[in-house]
Formats: sequence, structure tokens, C-alpha cells
Amino acid sequence: MISNPASKYRAFDPVQMHDRRWPGRTIEKPPIWMSTDLRDGNQSLIDPMSVETKLRFFDMLVEIGFKEIEVAFPAASETEFNFVRRLIEENRIPEDVTIEVLTQAREDLIARTVEAVQGARRVIIHMYNPVAPQFRRIVYNTDIAGVKAIAEQGTRWIRQYSSQYPETEWVYEYSPEVFSGAELEVVKEVCDAVTAIWQPTPENRMILNLPATVEMATPNVYADQIEWMDRNLANRESIIISVHPHNDRGTAVAAAELAQMAGADRVEGCLFGNGERTGNVDIVTLALNLYSQGVDPGLDFTRIDTIRHTVEEYNQIPVHPRHPYAGELVFTAFSGSHQDAIKKGFAQRRDGEIWELPYLTIDPADLGRGYEAVVRVNSQSGKGGVSFLLQQQYGLELPRRLQIEFSRVVKAFTDREGREATSADIFALFEQEYLQDSGAYSLADADVTIHSHGNKGATEVQIQFMENGAARTVNGIGNGTIDAAVKALGGNIRVIDYHEHALGTGSEVEAVCYLEMQIDDGPAMFGVGVHRNIISAAIKAIFNGLNRCSDNVTLKAQELESA
Repeated sequence: MISNPASKYRAFDPVQMHDRRWPGRTIEKPPIWMSTDLRDGNQSLIDPMSVETKLRFFDMLVEIGFKEIEVAFPAASETEFNFVRRLIEENRIPEDVTIEVLTQAREDLIARTVEAVQGARRVIIHMYNPVAPQFRRIVYNTDIAGVKAIAEQGTRWIRQYSSQYPETEWVYEYSPEVFSGAELEVVKEVCDAVTAIWQPTPENRMILNLPATVEMATPNVYADQIEWMDRNLANRESIIISVHPHNDRGTAVAAAELAQMAGADRVEGCLFGNGERTGNVDIVTLALNLYSQGVDPGLDFTRIDTIRHTVEEYNQIPVHPRHPYAGELVFTAFSGSHQDAIKKGFAQRRDGEIWELPYLTIDPADLGRGYEAVVRVNSQSGKGGVSFLLQQQYGLELPRRLQIEFSRVVKAFTDREGREATSADIFALFEQEYLQDSGAYSLADADVTIHSHGNKGATEVQIQFMENGAARTVNGIGNGTIDAAVKALGGNIRVIDYHEHALGTGSEVEAVCYLEMQIDDGPAMFGVGVHRNIISAAIKAIFNGLNRCSDNVTLKAQELESA
């Protein structure tokens, strides 16, 4: 890099417009979408798609909901020509879908292009020629009158050759290539001349596509250019203004959105932004940006993962894991504070409410994504992520202090293993830590007997359990089951906190109890119990807690008897 970039590069001159309208507008409806995946996106591939692959891609675009699809540059190769013929001859184009084909302003190419689409019900024939100063000077060695003459003659040829097939409804699209770098007055002069030859009407409009063939300035400049054209083109009511933003500066999505605010009716682009150099505008992001604002984009990305995998396979280009909406990790939080906020958001959300969850602009479920991917746990994660996964995947609603306690166990695992902990890993760790009978004390199933003492409000509990391999029976009376069990076990156990809830629904539902306890002056720790009977679950929680509090727990129960 040179120390004085201004000696080599020139800043773009802004459009002089002091009464611009677009900054105060919002996008309230989707544009006319036009997919260029099969033409522009295909031309940019190292290995262009085969006819069979393009046919499958076409079917996917139709399923998503595209009504206009640019399918080929038919004069470019036999593969492209044959693909268009198969679409038509095999009747693969739905009645409500219009195909588009591209050609340069050369008579032989225009003739071949028209030949390729004969027999189609409706066709957009798209012709282009560059008009920007550097192309006039460097590529064509001509002047403004020269590029205008090319556009006019090409339009006449398209009228001539398309008129041979009156059974087809022809829609003309013209692109002054490199519009983004051309003088607006020159673009208007050329476009008005082309419009005068084609003679569109409000009932049969033509398309003027104003491409940011090379992105040369900030998105607001492109918006100014579009608004200037919107306000100055002749016969505007008979014209569809289309935009085709490229992504050289990394702002194609913003440029397309501002262009719509500035008067554009139509957007051309590719799924996930594939295209020459840094790519075309990303239609997935544009459409789902609209969706996040409550506007139906008219495109269906419910199966976003399937669509992403298909495009990756056909294009042989991976979609970045952080790609907006579609990337593998885009809805994923690893950070503990993010996870905690997301967990709290899900806990407070009620069905039918406006979506307002921290860090999640839209509901991943709307795109067919599961909530397991929303939170993934690694060494950077905290209690929120761990408890969220246990709740979402296994129905366990851990009390806050248990979340803190167990998150240390999971963190030790991620540090030791050097990888993230899956939800299955986390549940296995929870089972190992809290639910397995792996200490000195174990409670056999249904070994709890309860008696109520009349009107005195007292409860008597008899518990049969194993202590270091020996069968024992203990009795206790207290104010409720937990109090009675604690007294039966000697009274040196202090219950600090207690939570319970059902696991699932139905007649065979199990209950889970979380019991925070302390023995003598030892540390407070949790025990967890799961059982079909809520009382048995509570007693199991006590025994699991006993095993966790110390390796050398000594119960002070004097009335232990041999079973």
C-alpha cells in the first residue's frame, strides 16, 4: 500500500441533489425479484454448472417463489443454448414464471438469443452495452454518440428478431452497463433513446436496469443516482427501474435497500450473493431483512439449511458460517452474557407476541432451524447457555444457583477436552454429577413409606436404603415429607432451597426435584432426583445430594436398624 492513496485513486463525486426524498422513506413492500444465479452466478464459477444441475437449480428457484429467473446467456455456449431449449421443450417453466436471457448489442448474438427462446410463453430479453467514460475510452474507443448508437441499433435488432415470434410475449430490458460510474445525463440520454425505439406503455412496461456493475461509492451515492433517474427519465410510468448491485465495497445489500427507497421497482441478484469478483447482491439477506421488519418478501426460505446446502453443492462455494440468516453459526451464541439474555428472552416469551428476543432478529424456527443451534457451549459460555440447552432439549429447569454450580462442571469439561460441549455431552455430565447412585448411599425404587399423624399435621417417613452396601431402614417424623426425611437421617442436614417440576406431560410423566442442602458446616451443594412419584423424587434428591456433599458423610441417625 502506498503512503498517499490520493496520488493514485480518486474520490467519487457525489450527486448534487439538495431535495433528495429517499432518506425519509421506508420499504413497505418487496421488489420484483429476479434471480441471476443461473446466468451471472453461473458465469462466475470456476466450473460452470451442467445442464442437469441448472435444471435442478431452476426447480429450486421456482419452489422458493421467484417469478423472474435469468436462465442463460444463450449465445455464449451450446450448453447455455441447450439448457434454455430444454426448459421450453420439456415444459418446465410454470405459467406464472418468466425466464430472462442476456445478450450483448450484436446482431448475431441477438439472433441466436431469440432463436434459443422461441416457443416460450413470455420472455425478458436483456441487452446491455457499457456507457461509462472509462469503457468509452478504453474498451470501445468511442464517444457518447457512439455508445448511444450501439444501444439504439441493438434495440432495433431485438424488435426485428423478436417480431418473428408473435406468439411469445416479449419484455425488453436494457442495461447501461457500469451505470454506477457513468454521468447521469449520459445515461438518461441513452435510456430515453432506447425507450423511444421500444415504445413501452403503462400496460406493457419495459425494464431499465441500472447496475452498480462496479461498486464505486457509498450506498447513499447509489441511492442518489437512482432517485435522479427516477425523477428525470422520460416516460417513467412505462418503465420498471431495476437495480443490479455488485459488492466490490461490501455494501451491495445496503445499496439495494437504499435504491428501493429511492424509486427502484426491481432487484436482480443471487442467493447468498454469488457473482463475479466480490459477488452480486445477496437476495437471501435482502428478503429476510424485509421479513424481520414485518414485510412478506414473497420468497420462501423456510428450509434455509436445505437451500444453503444445495447452493453450496451446485456452486462449489461454501456459505460463510456467519452469513446473515443462513450461516451455520448465525443464530448461535457462545458468549455467556449473550446466552443468558437469550435464555431469559425465551422464558418470558408468550405465543402470539411480537418477536423481541435479545440478539435474535427473527425466530430461527421460521427458517426451519432448531433452537439447539441457538446456544452452543464452549469455554467462553456461562450458566445461561448450559441451562438453556438442558431446558430446551431435556425439559430440565435448573434453579439459578444450580445453574452456577453445574456450569463449573461443564466449563471444566470444555477446558479439559478443548472443544465445545454438545447438548448430549451436557446431559451426560448432568446425569453423572447429579443422577447416578455413585456414592455411599443409594435409594432403591419405591422404598419410601409415608404416614400422616391425624390432625397434628405431622408426617412420618420410613426410608429403606443402602449404606456402603448394607441395607438400612430409618424412620422420622416432621412437618412435611422433606422435614421428616431430614430428621430420619439424623437432623444434621439443612435444606437451603427446594424446587420441583414435571418432566413432560401425560399420565406417565416424571417429576424432578432440585434440593440445595448442607451437612453440618460443609459447603452447600445440590442433589437432584427424578421419579414418577414426587415424594420419591424428593427423597432421591436428598440421597444424591448426600453423595455429593462429601466422600465421608456421617449421618447422625441413632435409630438405624438392620433391614
